[in-house]
Amino acid sequence: MADSETHDTHADTTESINDSTASTGDEATRIGVDVGGTFTDVALSVDDRLVTAKVPSTDPQHLGVLEGLYKACDRANIDPSEIDEFAHAMTVSVNALLERGGAKTALVTTEGFRDVLEIGRQDRPDLYDLEAEKPEPVVPRERRFEIDERTTPEGVETPVDPDDVRDLATTLRERDVEAVAICLLHAYADPENERIVAETLREELEVPVSASNEVLAEFREFERTSTTAVDAYVRPAIDTYVGRLVEEAEDAGVPAPQIMQANGGIADPETVREHAVTTTMSGPAAGVVGAAATVDDADTEGLVTFDMGGTSSDVSLVRDGQAARTTDAEIAGLPIRTPMVDVNTVGAGGGSIAWVDAGGALRVGPQSSGADPGPACYGRGGTDPTVTDANVVLGYIGPETALGGEMTLDVEAAHDALEGLAEEAGLESALEAARGVYRVANATMTRTIRSVTVERGHDPREFALVAFGGAGPMHATALADALEVDRVVVPRPGGVLSAFGLLAADESYDAVRTVGVGLDDAEKSRLEDVYDDLVGDVLADASDREAARVERAADCRYAGQSFELTVPVDESFDPQAVATRFHEAHEQAYGYAMSESIEIVNLRATATVPGTDPVVRHDGAGDALVGTREAHFPGIGTEPRKATVYARDRLEAGATISGPAVLEQAESTTVVPPTWAGEILADGTLVLTREGVDN
Repeated sequence: MADSETHDTHADTTESINDSTASTGDEATRIGVDVGGTFTDVALSVDDRLVTAKVPSTDPQHLGVLEGLYKACDRANIDPSEIDEFAHAMTVSVNALLERGGAKTALVTTEGFRDVLEIGRQDRPDLYDLEAEKPEPVVPRERRFEIDERTTPEGVETPVDPDDVRDLATTLRERDVEAVAICLLHAYADPENERIVAETLREELEVPVSASNEVLAEFREFERTSTTAVDAYVRPAIDTYVGRLVEEAEDAGVPAPQIMQANGGIADPETVREHAVTTTMSGPAAGVVGAAATVDDADTEGLVTFDMGGTSSDVSLVRDGQAARTTDAEIAGLPIRTPMVDVNTVGAGGGSIAWVDAGGALRVGPQSSGADPGPACYGRGGTDPTVTDANVVLGYIGPETALGGEMTLDVEAAHDALEGLAEEAGLESALEAARGVYRVANATMTRTIRSVTVERGHDPREFALVAFGGAGPMHATALADALEVDRVVVPRPGGVLSAFGLLAADESYDAVRTVGVGLDDAEKSRLEDVYDDLVGDVLADASDREAARVERAADCRYAGQSFELTVPVDESFDPQAVATRFHEAHEQAYGYAMSESIEIVNLRATATVPGTDPVVRHDGAGDALVGTREAHFPGIGTEPRKATVYARDRLEAGATISGPAVLEQAESTTVVPPTWAGEILADGTLVLTREGVDN
C-alpha cells in the first residue's frame, strides 16, 4: 500500500463550490445535469458561483437526476424553485440501442423493400472474418410490412390506397406494436405517399409513428430506413422518460428541462419527444461543448477532447471554437444519419474491468462494473479489478480521497482485486498488475485519439489535449506522452464538464433535403426555394426566431464519388464560392482536388439561438497543500516517487505545480508526472506542459 503523509491543513473536498467576494444577484440561476453510465454530474451556476455535485446514476435515471439537483441546491443554499433554467443530457436512447431494450417496433415500406434493413451495405464488420455477423436490425422481419405504392425521384407513380393503410393498421394493432416507422422509396424526393400513410396510421393507432420525410429527408434507402427505425424504436422510452422528468421538475418548482441533442445544441422537451433519434449522443456532445466553451484554442490547431468517465472514454475534436460534427455515425452497429457531434467512444473507463484472455494477455473493458457494485475500492461488494482500482494501487487516488465528495475508499479491496488479477496473469504483485492495467487502458485510448487525428489527416502534436471526466485527468499526461502532445488542459469543472457544457450550450435545430443536381446545371431559384423551406422548418422549432442565427450548407461531391463533404453556403447561393470551398475541403480531407464536375447532393440549414456562457470565477484561497504520498509512474522507473498532494480548488490563480504531484477535487483527480509542470489560470483552468517545452 502506498504511504500517505497528511498535512495538518487537509482540504475539505466534500464540497465543490467556487465562492466569490461579491454577488451581483442579477445572473440567471441555471443548472445542468448529465447522466453517465456510472455517475450523474451536476453543475449549478448561481450568481457568480459555480456549484458542482456528483451522485451515482440510477435506474430509472430521473431519480439520480433529481437527487443530484437537490444536492447541488443544498450546497448552494438555495431552493430548487429559484432555478431559472434547467438543461439535461441523458443516456436513455443510447442505452436502448446498446441493450436492445427499445419498443416493439413495426416498419412500413414500399412493396419489395421489406429487407432493406437486413441487406444493408456490402461492407463487412470484419473483412477477413468468414463468420462475421451484422448487427440484428431493431425491427425483425416478421414486423416489417410492405405496401403497394411507388414513388420515383421525379414524383409519385403509384398512389397509395388509404384503405390498404387502414387494413395494415388493424394488423399492427393485433400485433401489439408499440411504435411504427415508415420509410417509403424515394420519400425524400416526394413525400406525398408517405404523408398519407403516416396520417392514416396516426388516426388509426395510439402509438408513435415516425415518418422518414420528417426524420431524415435524405437519399440512401438503407441509412434513411435505419435512422427512421431507430427513431421509432427509442421514441416511447424518450417520451416516457422526458414526460416523467418534466412532471417531477414541475413538482419541485423547477422549469422544464431543455434536452441536449446529439448535434451539440439543446431543444425543448416536446421537440425531442417528437424527434427522439436526435438524443442518441446527448451526454458526450455536452462534454465537447463544455470543452469548447472553457478552453481557448487560438494558439493551437485545435483541441482534442478526452472525456474518461466510469464506463467509457469519448474523444472528439474542436477547431476554431466549434465542435466537429458528422452525419455519418453508427451506434451499436446501426447507421444514424442525423447531425451529431463527431465523438468516438471506446469501452475504457474508470469502472472498466481488467481481465486475462485465453492467450494470457491482459485486457481492459469493455465490460464495466458500473455504479453498483462498482470497482472493488468502492466497498460495495465489487470484486472485479478495474482501472480505478489500478489507480488506487498506483497511489493516484489516496485512502483519504472521497470520490464524488462523499464516497470513501476501500484501499485493501482494491489491492485484493489486483492481486487476484496478478495471479491470473502470471505477474509478481498487485502493483505490477496495476501498472499493466494502466498501460493497456492508455494504449486503448491512445488508439482512439489517433483515429480522430492521424487517420483524418491531423497532426495531434499541433493540438492541445483537454482532459475531463472523473478519470480523464489521471490518464491525460500519459496519453500526451504517447502522442507527443505538449500541452494538456484540465478545466476547473473538469470532473463534471459535460454538465457544465449544458450551461454553455446553444439552442440548435437542423434540417436537410436531397436535391441531387450538378452544380453547373443547378437553378438558383430552385435551390433558394428549398433553402426557404429548410429555414422555415428550423425557425419553426426555435424559441426566439428573431435571435436565431441561420446557417446554410451543402453536401457536395465530385461526379462519380459515393461520399460527400459539407461546405458552407452564403445567404445568396453563389456557385463559384461553393465550388471553391468544396475544392479546398476535399484537398484538406484527402490531400488533393480534382477538375471533375461537382454535384450538390443535399442542402442543409441550421438555426442556432445563442445561449449565455456561465460565469466561472476562481478565487482559490487557503493552504492548498494536503500532504504527500507515494505514487508509481509507469514508464518512469520502477521505484515509487513522493508526490505532493494539493486541494486543487484552493490553488490560487498563477500558482505553479511541478511534478510529481496529485491535485484532488471532489469530482476528479489530476496526476502530474515528474516530467510535467502546471499553472493555474485566472478561471481556475490547469494548463500542464512537459518540462522543457515552451508554453
